[in-house]
Amino acid sequence: MLLVGLLLFGGWRGYHWIVNSKPEQKRIKPALPIPMVRVIRAEKEDAVIHVQGQGTVKPWREIQLVPQVGGKVVWISPSLVDGGAFQKGQTLVRLDQEDYRLAVTLAEAQIKNSESALQLLEQEALAARREWELLHANDGDKGASPPPLVVKEPQLAAARASLEADKADLKKALLQLKRTEISVPFDGRVSQKSVDAGQYVSPGQVLAVLHSIEAVQISVPLADEELRWFNVPGFTQKGGEGSLAEIQARVAGRDMVWQGRVDRSEGEMDETTRTVRVVVRVDDPYATTPPLVPGLFVHVDIQGNILPDAVNIPRSALREGDTVWIATPEGAMHFQQVEVSRISEQGVWVTQGLNSGDLVVTSPMKAPTDGMKIRLHEGQNKGGAVIPIPSNQTEGGQS
Repeated sequence: MLLVGLLLFGGWRGYHWIVNSKPEQKRIKPALPIPMVRVIRAEKEDAVIHVQGQGTVKPWREIQLVPQVGGKVVWISPSLVDGGAFQKGQTLVRLDQEDYRLAVTLAEAQIKNSESALQLLEQEALAARREWELLHANDGDKGASPPPLVVKEPQLAAARASLEADKADLKKALLQLKRTEISVPFDGRVSQKSVDAGQYVSPGQVLAVLHSIEAVQISVPLADEELRWFNVPGFTQKGGEGSLAEIQARVAGRDMVWQGRVDRSEGEMDETTRTVRVVVRVDDPYATTPPLVPGLFVHVDIQGNILPDAVNIPRSALREGDTVWIATPEGAMHFQQVEVSRISEQGVWVTQGLNSGDLVVTSPMKAPTDGMKIRLHEGQNKGGAVIPIPSNQTEGGQS
């Protein structure tokens, strides 16, 4: 029994010795994680500003084909079909000419009759003058002239006027005969045909709708502020050429590009959208295959003015109040105020506040502060150069 008590006592003393001899644990405060960010390297450049918009292609010149005389259609050109191509001066429609030829013949006959009557009067007037001069040869008034009625001057004037009127009738008859063959003074295509052979047409009746192929135009609605970046003849400048433009569209499964130029503005601002329509002209749109046809919806990229010493950054890098975050060489983040000249699909163009080589933070952060510690994501910037992690930064925090 005594032995058992000694064993229990010895065990209790050994337990307390083990517990009391254990070293005390110290509390260690964990280091706060340093956020990792992505950056781009700022590069100053003379930037060409591009203004972009969309619009629908329209013909540069479109007319309605109408006859100036009436008659039965006796011939239609094979080119006069929807989508058909024709050339300048090509006859598209011919009307029945028989009535107009007869009118020419009658006018020619009337002229001959008037010429004969005028010659007869001229001979009679000459004879009357000679007779009057013989009768008054001894009157002593050698400078006197016979009375106008004696020498038939009124009758001669009327006969000459009648002859001129007959010549005018002939000219009109020939003109109407010529107008039975209908053509247009430009190369073009047929948008819509509404006549056929055998049909009787009247003056002014629409036979077809035609458009020229020398050029097309695109009306692009743009915000008024955008017009300061490029040249619009008659709107932003008095003379000279407008800015170059590139027209892009997908046609027949192919991505096509055409070159154009700003021609003018439509001269007024839309009261609802507060935009100004700028007209871009593209010459020779049918030179490519497929062509730039009317009705096509296109994207227009206008090459504007040069913005010197500008830095382009993504929209995500511009913070509230025209501020950007810059990563310093010491591994801290600095808030920098900048001057923004333009915000577009190309990004943000900054002209003041950034220098070449500055590392601009593009990553979002929940509660950023000026001067906070950051780590740079090891990767590539816009120019392709690797941005190194500073030597005083590690993956787990500051060493």
